[in-house]
Amino acid sequence: MQTVRVAPAVSVLNLRDLGGIALAHGREVRPGLVLRSGQLSGLDPADDAELAALGIRTVVDLRTADERASAPDRLPPGARLFVADVLGDNPGVAPARLRALLADPVEAERLLGGGKAEEMFAETYRQMVLSPRAGAAYRAFVDTVADSTACPVLFHCTAGKDRTGWAAALLLLLLGASRDVVRAEYLAVNPVVRVAFRPYVQSFLDAGGDPEIASAIIEVRPRYLDTALDAMDERWGGLDGYVRDGLRIPVIVLRRLRAELAISL
Repeated sequence: MQTVRVAPAVSVLNLRDLGGIALAHGREVRPGLVLRSGQLSGLDPADDAELAALGIRTVVDLRTADERASAPDRLPPGARLFVADVLGDNPGVAPARLRALLADPVEAERLLGGGKAEEMFAETYRQMVLSPRAGAAYRAFVDTVADSTACPVLFHCTAGKDRTGWAAALLLLLLGASRDVVRAEYLAVNPVVRVAFRPYVQSFLDAGGDPEIASAIIEVRPRYLDTALDAMDERWGGLDGYVRDGLRIPVIVLRRLRAELAISL
């Protein structure tokens, strides 16, 4: 099953092009217009000629104010920054604290042992769908991607897996991808994320940390995405209701989005 193409980059974690992913009715996502990644704090435009060649016009940062302050983005040449803070009304939740959660195995066991780590991440995904603040951020994200003058767009959070994962899932659903395709794209980030966080995980394990806690923190899991989809279905009866009543995205924006990003094979 087609998933995103890993884009070459030296200093950006998990850079991936959504182009080429299969949509309904013999269509696919137009390549080179929408990319996802982890944070850009380590970007070195001088050394990352491949990324500079992508011609990114807009960077959408889904992180909290604390994350942005501690690791500010370094933008590709000519790009503008747009902030769409998904967790702004609850900045202490798990996706904004990945490394902190791995720093103290004793505290991690107290807070996250016995399956509580997976429960916490699943609940965060539920809130990414139900929270009005998160809805406003994702609405702004979709509106930006639908603007042809803003593309190519690169969107990211910290690791590029949770907030970014739901953003990518939402975008693909809006463009007509099946849930099976969305799930495959969502899970495809795991190998890269495992490698990127391996030093932190190894230190956590060497200090006696629980491997299950580390796994639940670092990986994306089918349950996380399913929790978000279930929240969408339960609250709004599916994608159409979520878009209309939850995100309040105008029909004209959806038309522009599909005209810009969905192409025939």
